[in-house]
Amino acid sequence: MTPGPFLPYCRHVVDDDDIAAVAAVMKGDILTTGPAVAAFEDSLASTVGAKHAVVCANGTAALHLAVMALGIGPGDAVLVPAQTFAATGNCARYVGAEVVLTDVDPDSGLMRVQDLEAAIAARPGKRFRSVHPVHLNGQSADMPGLAEVARKHGLAIIEDCCHALGTIAADGTVIGDCRWGGLNVFSFHPAKTIAMGEGGAVTTNDDGLATRLRLLRSHGITRDSSIFVDAEGGFDAEGGPNPWYYEMQELGFNYRACDIQCALGTSQLAKLPRFAEARRRLVRHYRQRLAALAPKVKPITLSGGDAVWHLSVALIDYQACGTTRAAVMNALKARGIGTQVNYIPMHKLPYYRQLLGEISLPGAEEYYRRCLSLPLSAAMTEADVDRVVEALGEVLGL
Repeated sequence: MTPGPFLPYCRHVVDDDDIAAVAAVMKGDILTTGPAVAAFEDSLASTVGAKHAVVCANGTAALHLAVMALGIGPGDAVLVPAQTFAATGNCARYVGAEVVLTDVDPDSGLMRVQDLEAAIAARPGKRFRSVHPVHLNGQSADMPGLAEVARKHGLAIIEDCCHALGTIAADGTVIGDCRWGGLNVFSFHPAKTIAMGEGGAVTTNDDGLATRLRLLRSHGITRDSSIFVDAEGGFDAEGGPNPWYYEMQELGFNYRACDIQCALGTSQLAKLPRFAEARRRLVRHYRQRLAALAPKVKPITLSGGDAVWHLSVALIDYQACGTTRAAVMNALKARGIGTQVNYIPMHKLPYYRQLLGEISLPGAEEYYRRCLSLPLSAAMTEADVDRVVEALGEVLGL
């Protein structure tokens, strides 16, 4: 096959109106903590059906804010699926909490009810505080089932929705609406369905958690006189708030997103239906075309609902094909096709290996052994998918 233009495994789609939205902010008077931030938060909350959306610097910051907002800390433990990006677990380590990894479905990469129950049962007496299901690749985890286990054990839920903006779960809920948990977390990295350059957000229906998220996002500082704790410093003799006054009420971070990012985010969010439909259509075409390479190649198992796909993942039996994943990736790259592996299971990363010791999570290991992310972006065509699958079959000798 003659190589065509390079197809990266992921790519943002930025149009002229996105550029114009950013330029309008840059020509204005406010570059950060201004009206574009509030506009993006309102738009995101409306899109997913949540009461509050709190935007921040990136998805990792959003995860960190979420665990801090719940007061998780030393002596606590959180449950995280092994098949995820390291940030899902790292957010707990930032606050001194313990990470306990669960196994996943080897054919979808998603945490299952039995995986969560097994991880809890194996550690009697552990002070578990939260579970962090991951909606991997755009598919939704079984939130009704996982939420039932969480209720039984008194666990808060932080849903990692970074792959799943726009996804409709099998029970009809919109990912991010916080029906099952107090906090849902998103990322707007350029690899995701909409791009802000960098950006993240936490959605919640809890007024108190939203206030706390906003406080922690900006150094723990507030200028909201309704929550001042020092009446003498905060108010004048007539009881009005002093115009210069602010309070640092706890230790927070500078995790703010600026108006430049949020202007791009709002413009991109308006295109979510278009992007979502393109990704769904392309993954349907991938599944049809990959059927010709079965059984040595197959798409991941569907979990139900209507996913907005962040990644198009094939599960490949490299040994049966007489090759290795590295050889396949290199051969595809030579043909102008980029691929990726999402992700190395957390218990195989050196940091967590040292922290947790040698543990076995066979579902995660089986998924990792076979997974390969194929090119997917809203800018692609079905002809691009044909090209990828034909090249993959050629490289695998199928």
